[in-house]
Amino acid sequence: MIANGRSSRHVASIAEHLARRLKEAGYGTRPVDGARQGDWVLVDAGDVVVHVFRPEVRAYYDLEGMWSVDEPPRARARAAR
Repeated sequence: MIANGRSSRHVASIAEHLARRLKEAGYGTRPVDGARQGDWVLVDAGDVVVHVFRPEVRAYYDLEGMWSVDEPPRARARAAR
């Protein structure tokens, strides 16, 4: 799952809130990586991994493009050179 926050603080807050709610729902303490920087925070929710990005970082890493069946736009641009 991929989500956006508006700022580093917002990204970290979303991830920490999610981890807290998972714990309250009985899923135990969930690992949260990247909250200190707040650019890209990963929450391991067990069978689901949640990525929370600042919009600029999400665009840079383009996970949707990496997981798509079509060739990612960056790869097409590199191949055209």
